[in-house]
Amino acid sequence: MKRLLLTLLAAGATFAAAPALAQAAPCVLPSERPLWIDYGVPQFEKTFAKPGVIVAGSGIGYPARMRAAGAKTIYWDMYLSSRVGTPSQPADPALLEARADRLFKFAVDSLECDTPWIVMNELFGASLPTPWTPTITRYRENVLRWVRLLAARGAKPILLVSSEPFTGPDAAQWWRDVAQHADIVLEKYFAAPGVHRAGPELGSRRMRTSMRRSASALFSLHIPPSKIGFMLAFQTGRGIGGREGLKPASAWFEVAKLQALAAKQVSRELGTAHVWSWGWGVYNAAGNDPDKAGAACVWLWARDPALCDAPAQFRFDADRRAGQIDLGAGLRCTLGEQSVTRNAIADLTRVTRDPELALSALVGRIVERRSFDAATQAILAAERSIVATRFGGRRGAYLAALRRGGATLAVARAVIADELRRSALRLRLRVPAAAVSQLEEFQETYGTALAREVEVEPAPSWLPGGRGLALETQAPARVFTLPTGATARIRTLEGLVRVRALEDAVPLAAVPFATARPALARALREAAQENAYRTWTTRAQNDALDEIRCIRDRLPAVGAVELTTFLPFLALAEGSRAGTGAS
Repeated sequence: MKRLLLTLLAAGATFAAAPALAQAAPCVLPSERPLWIDYGVPQFEKTFAKPGVIVAGSGIGYPARMRAAGAKTIYWDMYLSSRVGTPSQPADPALLEARADRLFKFAVDSLECDTPWIVMNELFGASLPTPWTPTITRYRENVLRWVRLLAARGAKPILLVSSEPFTGPDAAQWWRDVAQHADIVLEKYFAAPGVHRAGPELGSRRMRTSMRRSASALFSLHIPPSKIGFMLAFQTGRGIGGREGLKPASAWFEVAKLQALAAKQVSRELGTAHVWSWGWGVYNAAGNDPDKAGAACVWLWARDPALCDAPAQFRFDADRRAGQIDLGAGLRCTLGEQSVTRNAIADLTRVTRDPELALSALVGRIVERRSFDAATQAILAAERSIVATRFGGRRGAYLAALRRGGATLAVARAVIADELRRSALRLRLRVPAAAVSQLEEFQETYGTALAREVEVEPAPSWLPGGRGLALETQAPARVFTLPTGATARIRTLEGLVRVRALEDAVPLAAVPFATARPALARALREAAQENAYRTWTTRAQNDALDEIRCIRDRLPAVGAVELTTFLPFLALAEGSRAGTGAS
């Protein structure tokens, strides 16, 4: 009898709960993030009416039909301005409460849900800077009160924002107050022709970067990612983003794919709450585009192939990896077949003390190696010369200097390879001859540097003719300490040379211009080649940015990074330009 009574009580509880469960079920949305929500229109019922899709719509019949087909629904209020007014004509605040009652009740009836999500289309003047005029201030107060009224009744308000939010100090609190009661959706309307012209790699990066930048403005106000979403556009009228006349249809479909993948990537990185689509409605001739059905199918397929078999129905590039950041474990960036690993950055950061500088150096190295790559034998030979000339042949002292500089032997040899490569690249670049005025200016500027007439055999790079005026900025220091008339064998980075001091070492300013001119021209040509190299590598690295892939699109700064600034004893230059590691 006791068991029968318990059974009857349980059955009664089940029957009592059944109406409540039936009412609550439409309110339940998937738990995964981000949620994908599509603006629903009757023309695309067949496309969006299926399990796995959340449709934002209004009315009574349409949302019910979508739910019957397996989709989830939320309420879309197209007319926020009819509730709260506009920045120039704000509504009477006394009217808001009754209006909120009516809208909330209609949303509940439409969704058959007592805790409806209500999308508010849309905030006007989001980018208006402060100080706000009295009417703008009243309008913003109305919007804030409106979301509070809806939230107090059990709704989840969603505020659409159509322009970049101004978040200056006087506006920041307003955004924080709104986020206490509503989610904020940033409308990111990309013009399809621009994305298509840029290509999958660069076009995707630009969209991702734009979304991150917009979200970061709200993050800076301590609004959490769980309160933020992105909306992308698929309208076909011109002037507000979307298709913007892009042809053929396959090109637009590819952009639809790239938009979905970009939003998925950024939402996964940032942890944002939802991704929305807009623009499917057909309200006039401009919006009556027969290709919208294909774009909608591709949009669904790109985020989940089970939602629509776009490749089977439409022609477009169905490569879901195109333009995507899908780097392997441990990688920071890739450029073609070459990669920069996190470990390589960590190793070089021990030298630079700056991981971003290390990244720039490593990417610049990859770019330059496309034009010239130093041979292993040349690298080892240069290393032996460095040990011989700067460390007296003591390899232990050399290794100790590397340790003090934070460099491993592998890092040091890579820096030596940089030096060899840059020297070769500089020699390839043509530069104009220096004018007489430039030569005279150089002599005056470096007038205190030592100069000396010498004879050198075999002829080195710093005195190609084997006889003439050697400059302290280019020649080994020993050249200027030899007694006049003396001959000595000097070990240089280029090997042993025989030097005979023909004249006393004197300041460059004391040398007659006619005598100094060849040496001055040589020094200025070298400086011009260095400048030309810096221009060349900066341009080459900039060009490579279009094809590079980096985690979160955090690209390196471009330019010539001289790692010998940190390890001067590895510089393959003689004279006062060279460093020393012996101590």
